[in-house]
Amino acid sequence: MFAQEGFKIGAHAGMPIGEYNDYVSVVIGADVGYMWAPNKVFDLGIKAGIIHGFAETYTGQNVTVDYPSVQFLPLAASVRLWPSKTFSIGGDIGNAFGLNEGNDGGLYYRPQLGFQVGPKSELNFSYTGITINDSTWSTITMGFVYTFLSARHFR
Repeated sequence: MFAQEGFKIGAHAGMPIGEYNDYVSVVIGADVGYMWAPNKVFDLGIKAGIIHGFAETYTGQNVTVDYPSVQFLPLAASVRLWPSKTFSIGGDIGNAFGLNEGNDGGLYYRPQLGFQVGPKSELNFSYTGITINDSTWSTITMGFVYTFLSARHFR
């Protein structure tokens, strides 16, 4: 089995779904954190990041509206389960602080599937949800994560 322990840095990109799809076109983000591997199949860690949603421009009859970009700073706890050497399932949960004007942020959750593509690298697919008042910021993303320092191998 394979568990990854160490400092991690990652980047992801994707698209909004749901009610924010009309206001934001593309989403990018970056994360940094640390994961501990207390045993063969379980990782536990902490993570901080940045999420940026690029604004859309709406053009109608004689009207053009430029929506603002949206930014969040998520701080979260992370968990990963490794049922095989090359596959993980897990997620992050915490709070996403709103960085742009009028954005209070909210509860942050990000379930994800990861696939090992090298001894210290992973490709992942995730859904991000941020509960903001009575609405939910929702995105689907693909990302890449690299582990610095150590990667623990278990046989």
